[in-house]
Amino acid sequence: FGLAVIGTIHPEKILSNDRAKPGDSLILTKPLGLGIITTAAKNGEDKLGAIQDALKVMTTLNRAAAEVIIRIGVHALTDITGFGLLGHLRNVTSASHVSARIFLDQVPVLPAAWEYVKAGIAPGGTHANHRFLADWVIYAPNLTKEEQLLLCDAQTSGGLLAAVDSQNADLLLNEMRSEGIEKAAIIGCIEDGTPGKIFVERKSEP
Repeated sequence: FGLAVIGTIHPEKILSNDRAKPGDSLILTKPLGLGIITTAAKNGEDKLGAIQDALKVMTTLNRAAAEVIIRIGVHALTDITGFGLLGHLRNVTSASHVSARIFLDQVPVLPAAWEYVKAGIAPGGTHANHRFLADWVIYAPNLTKEEQLLLCDAQTSGGLLAAVDSQNADLLLNEMRSEGIEKAAIIGCIEDGTPGKIFVERKSEP
């Protein structure tokens, strides 16, 4: 089918992916793992019945999150779809001429996705993302291949990823949770470095 989005927007109110700034916090609004779980369901391997949780995430609009983002204000914004979290973040960092750091333990993930990816279940798009990002992402030595794949997982109707001034990050997060966006989380930060580069660690230093 064909799809067209028609409308108008004030040129000074466009939220693009090319204005992230060093020191910004990165906030993700939906959990990852949709591609892995839907692949398990298609292959008859969804033994945990996780497709229902995945469907709930996919059918939840990003409207409430977008309204909070507009109200509070962010520097850069992207959705998370086929290129996965790290793929779309690479686009942000490349366009903004910055680098980024992600903390795996802070990234929201649908629980079943961990079990399925460890069992070798992941869509072809996720593997393709992982291969493409090999030149852009530096993973900490203690991260497993399965953990890397999950961060590259191709999403359908995923969440939003916002780069926001660190002073406003907690406010933005609290506002989202008050709107029922309970899985929203601060997952990393923007840094001054080689454009497009992403560093992934297990957790942030206290």
